[in-house]
Amino acid sequence: MPEYAILILPSANRVYTETSRRLLQAELAVFGDTVLSVAPTAVAETEIGGAEYVTFTTDAPLTDEDVARLSRLSSAYVLFERSGELLRPVPLQRWGRFDSDLLTIQKYTGKTNELFTALLLNLTVLSTTRPQALTEAGLHVLDPLCGRGTTLNLAMMYGFDATGVDVDERDFEAYQQFVKTYLRTKRVKHTAEATPLRRNKVRLGSRLDVTYAPTKEEYKAGDTRSISYLRCDTLETDEVVRRNSVDVIVTDAPYGVQHGSHRQNANPVRSPRDLLAAAVPVWTRTLRRGGALGLSWNTHVVPRDELVDILTGAGLTVRSGGAYDGLAHRVDQAIVRDVLIATKDA
Repeated sequence: MPEYAILILPSANRVYTETSRRLLQAELAVFGDTVLSVAPTAVAETEIGGAEYVTFTTDAPLTDEDVARLSRLSSAYVLFERSGELLRPVPLQRWGRFDSDLLTIQKYTGKTNELFTALLLNLTVLSTTRPQALTEAGLHVLDPLCGRGTTLNLAMMYGFDATGVDVDERDFEAYQQFVKTYLRTKRVKHTAEATPLRRNKVRLGSRLDVTYAPTKEEYKAGDTRSISYLRCDTLETDEVVRRNSVDVIVTDAPYGVQHGSHRQNANPVRSPRDLLAAAVPVWTRTLRRGGALGLSWNTHVVPRDELVDILTGAGLTVRSGGAYDGLAHRVDQAIVRDVLIATKDA
């Protein structure tokens, strides 16, 4: 029976590095249930040569396609085939359409860890009716609380189209400056245009639309991808994003009041609990049938059962059991983050 070991990618965040081994076990289980030809079994944390690995066995050797898909594991650094005390490297596939600094170069307070963002996106895509699209691209991703664009940048790495929504003007300006500078510095063929965001002739905010291709040949052939950042209230998402148009929604919900709703002619929605109750039905209207929503949040702010009720009340089916129930982890003393994945049934 083949045995394998995964060395975890170190994170700049020590707490997340300690957590990532357990999260990767859950992520690996979902990969096995959806896109691998053989299901990993006997998954465990194992110390080898003084280093911690995630180890597993399979009934048959991993295929080349399996290895290509496992290359997308959020925290996988090196994959080995294990034979007794010996480890034989199994080369992971380089899948990113851009250099890794697209995800790591931005440094700011409150940034969601890019490895966790990859975990959240992976689990959400794998829960759709098209899990194979994780490695085949062709998806449209929405982050309705996108901040400074970690999800948008990850979508670029994956070759997905993406739309971000956020009300904060400083975040909008920071992302606009970053993505324009990055694409120009890397000499990536692109267009980027900032314009007013209007709905029924009423100005809601601003928008940034970027069209790009990783290579000049793809750009010339019209094989382009798009990123849009819409600076407006998240409760207006279904007014500025076409309904039933996105394949996956992923977002890290606010831990405080800074990303609350501030719609004109309405009382501000400041509480994260109230914001999610009001926003989830709005976001769901933009999601295609067969799509999925992945949401991470601070359990000290909203109890898990209450958030499940919000998601089911919006017509979504919450995934539960097995790997889906083992994703809670500590971020710091005040934050215990958990993940819920819900699908919009076909």
